[in-house]
Amino acid sequence: MIMKHILALFVLTLIFVSCKKNTNETQDNTVITEEVKEIAYASFGDKIEADNAIEAKLMADTYKDMTVGDSISTKMIAKVDEVCQAKGCWMKLDIGSEEQVMVKFKDYGFFMPKNIAGKEVIVNGKAFVSELSVEEQRHYAEDAGKSEEEIAAITEVKRTYTFEADGVLLKEE
Repeated sequence: MIMKHILALFVLTLIFVSCKKNTNETQDNTVITEEVKEIAYASFGDKIEADNAIEAKLMADTYKDMTVGDSISTKMIAKVDEVCQAKGCWMKLDIGSEEQVMVKFKDYGFFMPKNIAGKEVIVNGKAFVSELSVEEQRHYAEDAGKSEEEIAAITEVKRTYTFEADGVLLKEE
């Protein structure tokens, strides 16, 4: 009879320990998963990282405070408005308030795809303010596929926001 009680106590202890152990395993094996969505970029020019890029609207404020000849090294994120349709040798970025930045590529070392209008890019390089001659404006208008009337309407030197990019990341969708 004592043997039955010892055996029953042993079985109950074994069940209790095994149940407790299963509970701990369940708690230990519970993994909280966070969905991290990684953004993919196509890279052009020098290799750059996507971090620390300032928003286009903040860059617009910086440009407004600059004078012709000023330049700063920076990284900016913006949407593409236009791309050179001849060979992708420049692009214009929207920085808000109906303002654009003319982006050229350092030493013509790389070109952008011609079909990226509306896509987001990160550009790294030098931002500066310049004056664009009538001839240059007409050349860019021709590259953009503007009509003869639109090109002929360009008659004044224009203060422009310019960016010389050494590297560009194009957000892939």
